[in-house]
Amino acid sequence: VHASISGGLHRAVERGRALGCRTLQVFTKNATQWRARPLDPEAIRLFREAVAGSGIAPVVAHDAYLINIASPDAARRKASRDALLLEMQRAEALGIPFLVMHPGSHMGDGAAQGIRRLAAVLDDLHAAEPGLRLRILLETTAGQGSALGARLEEIEAVFHAVAMPERLGVCIDTCHLFAAGYDIRTGRGMRAVVDEVLERFGPENLLCIHVNDSKRGLGSRVDRHEHIGLGGIGEQAFRALLRDPRLARIPKILETPKGEGDDWDRRNLAVLRRLAGAGGGTQKGAAPEKGRRPSAPRRRGRPGS
Repeated sequence: VHASISGGLHRAVERGRALGCRTLQVFTKNATQWRARPLDPEAIRLFREAVAGSGIAPVVAHDAYLINIASPDAARRKASRDALLLEMQRAEALGIPFLVMHPGSHMGDGAAQGIRRLAAVLDDLHAAEPGLRLRILLETTAGQGSALGARLEEIEAVFHAVAMPERLGVCIDTCHLFAAGYDIRTGRGMRAVVDEVLERFGPENLLCIHVNDSKRGLGSRVDRHEHIGLGGIGEQAFRALLRDPRLARIPKILETPKGEGDDWDRRNLAVLRRLAGAGGGTQKGAAPEKGRRPSAPRRRGRPGS
């Protein structure tokens, strides 16, 4: 699950452990603010010790929602660059190997220009911090407004545009894929999209999966997460995702609505664990196995190859 850091970063690990999680996602700071107080050495120690004793690995970080390094506005892009650098440094200090980020928005002047700016900032950050082991994971998006990343080829273009693609990775979000127009409602449809992701990026670059159902319909381009099996995607897709042996070791993170306490996290985890269980068959009420291939064109080769 994505766990709250209320009360201290180490508390997120405790919450994940109480839910039986084997992987976890956190913010390392307030996600709605640009800045943060420096990490206290004691907070770093407590977090690292909590992770080491938890059996949870990996822990994944997500960056702040304000960041848009693809912006055409120079001041906003500079503020975003500095905020992302802070996120990178905090994750590295905490021993977190992956930082998920949305590619940002081109704000109306086209995907090509947005990708060019995005790649330039990533190159600058990689040059500024050559020793970081952290990898930034570009997340697929629903495509609201002028957001980049709704099509897999846009994220692939970033890999081709940066100087060090080996310092990047990919995070796919099932809600975002569906809202962007990828029909993953059936096992066949889900497997076809996974095939495309692995073909474009290689299995070594798919490093995180956000597992969310969608409140809105196919191609809505609206990012609204729903509880597993209660949205437009349905259980059949998640069964196929969880039983795909190629994805077995990739961390899968719930970002479904929380409600009060952890009841909904427990419910969603229970559903996913059931769907991941041994055996086949069609779940009662599931849609027939007749999906569509993803609409994005497929190409040979992959970033960094």
